[in-house]
Amino acid sequence: MDIRIDRPVSGGEIKAIASQPQAHRALICAALADKKTYVRCIEKSDDVDATVSCLESLGARVRHDKAGFEVLPVGFPVSARLVTQVCGESGATLRFMMPVCCALGVSADFLMLGRLRKRPTSPLLEQLAANGCAISIYPGSMRCSGKLSSGEFFLQGNISSQFISGLLLALPLLEGDSAISVEGVVESRPYVTMTLEVLRAFGIKIRHRGARGGRGAVYLIEGPQIYRSPGEFNIEGDWSNAASWLCAGAIGGSGVTCANLNLGSCQGDMAITRLLERFGAQVSYGGDSVTVAPARMRGIEIDASDTPDLVPLLAVAASVAQGETIISNAGRLRMKECDRLRAVTDTLRTLGADITEKPDGMLIRGKKALTGGMVPSFSDHRIVMMASIASLVCENPVTISVAESVSKSYPGFFEDFKKLGGKISEFR
Repeated sequence: MDIRIDRPVSGGEIKAIASQPQAHRALICAALADKKTYVRCIEKSDDVDATVSCLESLGARVRHDKAGFEVLPVGFPVSARLVTQVCGESGATLRFMMPVCCALGVSADFLMLGRLRKRPTSPLLEQLAANGCAISIYPGSMRCSGKLSSGEFFLQGNISSQFISGLLLALPLLEGDSAISVEGVVESRPYVTMTLEVLRAFGIKIRHRGARGGRGAVYLIEGPQIYRSPGEFNIEGDWSNAASWLCAGAIGGSGVTCANLNLGSCQGDMAITRLLERFGAQVSYGGDSVTVAPARMRGIEIDASDTPDLVPLLAVAASVAQGETIISNAGRLRMKECDRLRAVTDTLRTLGADITEKPDGMLIRGKKALTGGMVPSFSDHRIVMMASIASLVCENPVTISVAESVSKSYPGFFEDFKKLGGKISEFR
């Protein structure tokens, strides 16, 4: 499906959807818990559906209604039969469920679609194999068998925080104590913090200390522990997806208010407010909402180590900010649903931006306006959202091909786009 944006958003108020990263973690914890949990989470997405499907294949029963998910746990011991884990294109689903299945001693085939087949998993697979599991790799799938043993696990911090989170979810299930040693700077650290917070809500205790020399981290996990249901777990608003509307408020129209946000959240992408303020936008706070209004924007320097998902939207803001913006430490974006650094650069250049791709980031020289045009989505939800928001500063309409890719994380994106005054046409 192609989308033509006939009129960009003009402003107003919108409610942030539920945090999909937090939902993955809470649903897995609920499925491993001692009794039923209600995960309050109105919205779903393709990625969350993939995690639900994998949990159901292990024996959990998950029912979604208008307010969230009722999760009946898998029960222990888990059947040793071979199960199929359909991960779709969800990196979180694959990287979380592989160690969980291994910790449960379940043999599982993991099926992957699209770019997920090429995204890195080797560091995690190596640690699973070094601690008792057998790994077989096939085109488009992997099989894990055997039971994971407790012990020491070693990871690099600059590849994917999801490797760390996956082990943190799995290792409390083991009979003995374990330790995860992370070498180097832990990038996207807020996502690991989110994992620890959700685990704590389910009664799991993990000790954490910095590594020697101040680089890296060590996580100490006692085993076995019991996941204890809190009865109900509320998923907070998603700062990553709310960033689209906050960025829109900064670059045009009458401003945007986004509600249902936790202003004390550990989500790394809450940094969008601080970054937009640095650009020069007007940002105000009240209760559970943030309002961003346009003002004269100026270029800044951005370290994207902990906020890689914000880079596409920050690049839009930079494209109309006076002077130069430098975005660095974003090299891991090359391993997302597409080579996202290249996709952001190519898309915004097609729309008229003055942007140069760098090995781990980009250089953007701001202009008064962009021209518009037709761009591909690269089958990447973040590129769809970026191009849609860029329409606010384009002199001509923006058309996005394969725009349904947005359903990976935000199926209702274009409905919310319309609520803020936007108008679109669909072509199939």
